[in-house]
Amino acid sequence: MLKRTVLVVEDNEINREMLTAILSSEYRVLEAENGQEALVLLEQYKEGISLIFLDIIMPVMDGYTFLSVMKANPAYSFIPVIVVTQSDEVSDEVAALSHGAADFVVKPYQPQIILHRAANIINLRETAAMVNQIKYDRLTKLYSKEFFCQRARKILLRNPDKEYDIVCSDIENFKLFNDVFGVQAGDRLLFGVAEALKQGVGSHGICGRFNGDQFVFLTGRDWVYKNEAFQKMRDEIAKLPRAGKVNVRWGVYSVSDRGVSVETMCDRAILAAGSIKGQYGKYLAQYDEELRRKLLRERSITDGMEAALEEGQFEVYFQPKYASGDESMAGAEALVRWRHPQCGLQSPGLFIPIFEKNGFITRLDQYIWQKVCELLQRWDRKGYPAVSVSVNVSRADIYNADLLDMLTAMVHAYGLEPSRLHLEITESAYTENPGQLIETVRGLRERGFVIEMDDFGSGYSSLNMLTNLPIDMLKLDMQFIRNETAKPENQGILRFIIEIARWLKLSVVAEGVETKEQFERLKKIGCDYVQGYYFAKPMPAGEFEALIGEGKRA
Repeated sequence: MLKRTVLVVEDNEINREMLTAILSSEYRVLEAENGQEALVLLEQYKEGISLIFLDIIMPVMDGYTFLSVMKANPAYSFIPVIVVTQSDEVSDEVAALSHGAADFVVKPYQPQIILHRAANIINLRETAAMVNQIKYDRLTKLYSKEFFCQRARKILLRNPDKEYDIVCSDIENFKLFNDVFGVQAGDRLLFGVAEALKQGVGSHGICGRFNGDQFVFLTGRDWVYKNEAFQKMRDEIAKLPRAGKVNVRWGVYSVSDRGVSVETMCDRAILAAGSIKGQYGKYLAQYDEELRRKLLRERSITDGMEAALEEGQFEVYFQPKYASGDESMAGAEALVRWRHPQCGLQSPGLFIPIFEKNGFITRLDQYIWQKVCELLQRWDRKGYPAVSVSVNVSRADIYNADLLDMLTAMVHAYGLEPSRLHLEITESAYTENPGQLIETVRGLRERGFVIEMDDFGSGYSSLNMLTNLPIDMLKLDMQFIRNETAKPENQGILRFIIEIARWLKLSVVAEGVETKEQFERLKKIGCDYVQGYYFAKPMPAGEFEALIGEGKRA
């Protein structure tokens, strides 16, 4: 085993050699003739030195001066020092100890006493270091996760009648910050967040570092939680180097069931913090039963999605689209339903937002595209009238470099013209990366695909977007249609939007048409196509196949 290193600082060569001879049987020994030489060795070895034997009376730099300089430097102030001297006066021992020495021995040296004292002090120092390492996080100096949980548990047990909360933080996109600015910048950010947390919490509670970029504190419920207070803490963090756009979200778990482990309490607070990720101006969220049910539902969906895809639980439904003029079928929109083995048929509103968040949506989209192509090929072979089908292209799909080639290869594999697939892109995708979207859409149109702008009127709805994006059709959002058709004809912007689309040579599809009055209004102002419950609800592939086979309206 490697020997621990001991530094002997003694100007008298004979005394230094004697002390070295005693110690070298157990330790690796470094030698210095005075305090100045000893500081050079300390700077070189730092925590690699386990113990120092120090003479007091020396030239160049005496022992007291050396102790003062050494103890002022945090890099090696924790290394224990045994002062050696020829005087056994109590005043000398007190002086040495007051300067930071750990022990005091008198010359002449007694080998067994020297070795025992060295071993004891080194063991004490290493034990204290281990305890300190367990107790405190090395980077931030906050309590470590384990010690925080231990302290919190004791506080809760000792104060059964007092109400407490656990508050946890979550730094958004910390991994990206580390990748862009480097690990050292990330460490500085974490240290800064810890300092802001200590100042913000003050004497109200105890603080710890829970995980890599997550911090936690326990506090009595008499502390008032306000979004503004946490926004102020965020503003302090934003003053750190390169942290101007760093957002920290906080979650609060009110301790109600003390039978739950502190780790679980922290996890729940972190889940609350995660529930407001990306929400502008919101820095604080409370964990409650509603959030718990939502998270359990999301976990259930996430846990089952892979198996659902492999087992074919996702089904393609079709909602027919009709021409306003003669009410003939003009195609359909492909929708997805999840036939869950335990929960039955699930609406896409339950699982699509989760899939968009966790990235699974790209695999589901590809599955739906392929299923639609298979069905179109089957219907063509049966001699049914050729129909076009609109399929969803999620925002995540837009950033797939292989999207153009993938879709082109897919339609060719099933012997279809690309124009049979109408690709629906939501207007919100334009706000994220308009350049990327325009480039992708242009490439798809050049390959022969028909591009539809879906959900127009639900959010961004920029006329600039319409002029920049190379699209073929405009799909008006269901809620937009509902709101606009409820207004008098001379009010609202529905007619104006359709006239602009006509001027841009775009076809217009109205979604969510539910009544005859809505349909007549849309037909009158020149809307090209309609779909909705007034004509047909979404239906399984088999029903839609029967419908096109008969050539009838639903």
